[in-house]
Amino acid sequence: MKPLLLLDVDGPLNPYAAQAERRPAGYTTHRMRPTGWTDGKPLRVWLNPAHGEELRALARLYDLVWATTWKGEANEWIGPHLGLPGLPYIDWPQMHGKAPRGTFWKTQYILEYAAGRPFAWVDDDITAYDREMVEAEHLAAALLVHVDERVGLTRPDFDALADWAAAL
Repeated sequence: MKPLLLLDVDGPLNPYAAQAERRPAGYTTHRMRPTGWTDGKPLRVWLNPAHGEELRALARLYDLVWATTWKGEANEWIGPHLGLPGLPYIDWPQMHGKAPRGTFWKTQYILEYAAGRPFAWVDDDITAYDREMVEAEHLAAALLVHVDERVGLTRPDFDALADWAAAL
């Protein structure tokens, strides 16, 4: 069984915190209205089509899963722009809620979802507390990849993911 690759959208795939007046090189601008977006104007999302190629290549080593507040809507709004098939997603029991020991709210649910299975998790909100919790409570191998929300996924991130899975 392959390890899981748990993918956040905003930060890793959509570098939302990049300078608003200019999109990062290689990214295209998309205007979206997912269910949770209640602002009057559409949400600006930057996506890099090359990330789709990278993720499809990683799918030989991993089972890809959305680990994003977009939940299943990532299959409608994000995946098609990256050439990804429909992916399973974590259906968070509670979003943005209380988390144990200063961890990010997703961490407890990531561990539940992985259920002892090896996983790599890509997110812009991973902290030292999350790493400590995963190390203490998850007996299988785990790789936590923090991504700068101003930059998004980079070549070294994709290389680290491929190298880690290949070494399992």
